[in-house]
Amino acid sequence: MSKFIIPESELIINNDGTIFHLHLRPEDISDKLVICGDPSRVDMIASHFDSVEVNVSSREFHAITGTYKGKRITALSHGIGSDNIEIVLNELDALANIDFKTRTAKDEHKELTIVRVGTSGGLQDFAPIGSFVAANYAIGFDGVLHFYADRDKVCDKPFEAELMKQLEWQIDGLKPYAVPAPKDMIEQFVTPGGVVPGATIACNGFYAPQGRRLRGQLADPKLNEKIINFEHNGVKLTNFEMESSALAGLGAVLGHRVLTICTIIAGRKSETMNTEYKGTIEGLVQLVLDRI
Repeated sequence: MSKFIIPESELIINNDGTIFHLHLRPEDISDKLVICGDPSRVDMIASHFDSVEVNVSSREFHAITGTYKGKRITALSHGIGSDNIEIVLNELDALANIDFKTRTAKDEHKELTIVRVGTSGGLQDFAPIGSFVAANYAIGFDGVLHFYADRDKVCDKPFEAELMKQLEWQIDGLKPYAVPAPKDMIEQFVTPGGVVPGATIACNGFYAPQGRRLRGQLADPKLNEKIINFEHNGVKLTNFEMESSALAGLGAVLGHRVLTICTIIAGRKSETMNTEYKGTIEGLVQLVLDRI
């Protein structure tokens, strides 16, 4: 059987041989990546590197590849939202697993290890401001994974049913999905007194989707209360952010080891906020660089 040749309109390669959005070549990335939302944070991550070989910026995507304590690592920004994650994951997978000359999938699959470091709003007392939470479950309020045929293979359907039931789901046209993290990733990064496991919700917005009300009214004003009270097999919903579900879902679909670890900078129950979180995120970055 002949291989599927990916059309130019589907896999867009720039004239310089780089992939369309990231402007990276296959040789530019490591199989170990630390990703983040803020392009300026890439410089902070790379400040720990012993050497740098690649430094590329395009739109909100900034990539630096270098070495850290003998490990080749790529730091990459993805911008805000699950839509950006969908671009980044597909293009990273293409760089690793598609032959750009023949436009066909390589015979041997390369597995990437990708850790997202981010900030989030905490929902539980056991994950206060300043703590680090690893997404043992990534809960999608964004919809991206529903467009992929293998979504049921990587999701926890009983967990999803409990979400619909306990949250008395009222958001018409959108159903939450739940993706468990690879067990070996949790074992690698979760430690007593350091990183705690949790169930991270990724929303498709910052305000109403996360229960924030400014001038626009909320479709379900009690949703956050139900989220805080949710529990299934000992798992509680721990924190809000905007990228973990697409990362976990697409990572699983495409065969990569992925994990989101966030530092809590807002207490949604206590209605408190820490805007001076630079030192906390730097501590998280150092931890991830040491363990990846």
